[in-house]
Amino acid sequence: MSKEFYKRFRPRNLKGVVGQESAIAILEGLIEKDKVPHVLILSGPSGCGKTTIARILKTTLDCGDADFQEVNAADTRGIDTVREIRKHMGLRPISGECRIWLIDEAHKLTNDAQNGLLKILEDTPKHVYFMLCTTDPQKLIRTIHTRGTELKLKGVVPLAMEKLLCDIIEREKLSVGEDVVASVIDAAEGSARKALVILEQVSGLDGDKAQLAAVASTTYTRELAFDLARLLVTGQNIGWADVAKILRAIKEEDAEGIRYCIIGYARSCMVGGEGKPPNIKLGERAFKIIDIFGRNFFDSKHAGLAAACWEAVFK
Repeated sequence: MSKEFYKRFRPRNLKGVVGQESAIAILEGLIEKDKVPHVLILSGPSGCGKTTIARILKTTLDCGDADFQEVNAADTRGIDTVREIRKHMGLRPISGECRIWLIDEAHKLTNDAQNGLLKILEDTPKHVYFMLCTTDPQKLIRTIHTRGTELKLKGVVPLAMEKLLCDIIEREKLSVGEDVVASVIDAAEGSARKALVILEQVSGLDGDKAQLAAVASTTYTRELAFDLARLLVTGQNIGWADVAKILRAIKEEDAEGIRYCIIGYARSCMVGGEGKPPNIKLGERAFKIIDIFGRNFFDSKHAGLAAACWEAVFK
């Protein structure tokens, strides 16, 4: 079975990374001077290429498969994770020149874990590199920022996204029209990964009408997410019947994306708009929502989302 588009067309080198020209230029300069930092913080929105760049550096730095460790901090976020790294980081590489730890969703590490990680970063062996990938770098403690070099990535702009999609459409000989491509770009919101997932979903449908309807369904999910976020965060006249109605319309696989939307909306409510002071009462409610929805739904999926909503309404 062939791999999904977002896996099959993942860049194999830095030149292939789409829409991150400034960051790639900086990184190439560091590579050319043999000054790749041993602690690299890759920050940016979901789907912009953070883990892809880290995996490319694995090859660039001559790190063997056995010496490349990926840790998802959303799943293993405690101090034990850091202790495990500390136990193995002093060992010499099994193959290649170095050992690399890629810590995805690094901001999800607990405060104790981050402080434990800081001690490791302060005395990193010459053969060890850490790649900290995060969508929320502000949640990393300040001292981690001072020990590392942050490479800021951005959402992929429409022009770069269009070129990426059109190249794949031509290569795969897909029947996808210009209007559909434009709709996919809008729905992807700067995420190359999301754009490829949507493109693959619609490419098997016949005709622009069916394809546009399929893209619109992803937009519909986003609208549901914001409706749910507004309902939970504002907390005004909130009733379980209203929440349950939205939950029934959400697909199982969309639960984690909905969670991110709710957290993002709550954060915006906490800090207020530009030139507009934050609403303290609303901020307190938003803080509670962020705390409740801090747990991921990778395993529990829609049930986890429903449980978190229940807690937000009744506790």
